[in-house]
Amino acid sequence: MDRRKFLKTGAIGAAAVPLATPAIAQDVQKWKLVTAWPKNLPGPGVAAQMLADRITTLSGGRIEVQLFAAGEIVPGPGVFDAVSEGTAELYHAVPAYWGSKSKGILLFGSQPFGLRADEQFGWLYHGGGQALYDEMYGRFGIKPFLCGNSGPQWGGWFRDEINSVEDLKGLKFRTTGLASEMCAKLGMAAEAMSGPAMFQALQTGALDAGEFIGPWTDSALGYQQVAKNYYWPGVGEPSSAEECGVNAEVFGNLPEDLQQVVSLACESLYNPVWTEYTTKHAASLKKLVEEDGVQVKMFPQDVIDAMGAAAAEVIEDLRQDEDELVRRITESFVAYRDSVGGYMTYADNGQMNARAHVMGY
Repeated sequence: MDRRKFLKTGAIGAAAVPLATPAIAQDVQKWKLVTAWPKNLPGPGVAAQMLADRITTLSGGRIEVQLFAAGEIVPGPGVFDAVSEGTAELYHAVPAYWGSKSKGILLFGSQPFGLRADEQFGWLYHGGGQALYDEMYGRFGIKPFLCGNSGPQWGGWFRDEINSVEDLKGLKFRTTGLASEMCAKLGMAAEAMSGPAMFQALQTGALDAGEFIGPWTDSALGYQQVAKNYYWPGVGEPSSAEECGVNAEVFGNLPEDLQQVVSLACESLYNPVWTEYTTKHAASLKKLVEEDGVQVKMFPQDVIDAMGAAAAEVIEDLRQDEDELVRRITESFVAYRDSVGGYMTYADNGQMNARAHVMGY
């Protein structure tokens, strides 16, 4: 991977380029897909192109989707507004980037000590989450869909070793979403920035540590060159859902079959994207350790315990939020988490613990 290319195309603050009004010719709609990622960045950049291709193919060419990477039309953090305002028809990003719109949005992407990738999908499709997702994003003129998941993210890249919770205080740390809220409660200076910007900040010392996604994506961005301590578990984001947001007016004007095309294109990508992350994270971690000298370390137990206490405060804050919709979203999330989490003690968690005991992994 050419990390310098990622740094160039993924930087925050790139100049916006105005576009013409969407073209419709011979019943073919030409859609612009804006992303929060450098083009073809392993993981989310690849998934964004898969989404563009799948909608185009499944529509039989009636919708032609062209992908624009971060900075080509708007900078990565601007894709939500670009679709809300009609500059582009759809975007690919993660809910964790839109906390300034409403903290309730953050629950649809990831939650500290929250839902795994399969549970996140289950909440939206079987636990009432999608109706709340639609209601929240409808405030901004966007129809949202989940379209992938990174699976468990990592605790992060640290320039120095972490020996206790005291080592976190004052630490300048890149993260996003509700993980930022958790970190702030631990006295950390949480900062949101793009993945390429995180590399530069670690390199110059502007950051002490940071997390982005996991071994496959992280190694492509070169973090192993500037920080050798790679910590787990990533309790701040037990999974991170990727989403497609479509301009609600554009989506509403589609005939029913094309609405189904967009919906099914997103839904059908969720599992392939998630399992590709898992497969390639595993191979990339092996290379990071064996060839790049990365030290894989587990957070000390007092750090995990402190993060758990802080995460509980974050959820309680949301339960008391002044916005009634945020409170409803939070209660729905908590109810699903507790119900499925209790079952997982006997199901997936039980099986995985047994496998680890017998097989060692």
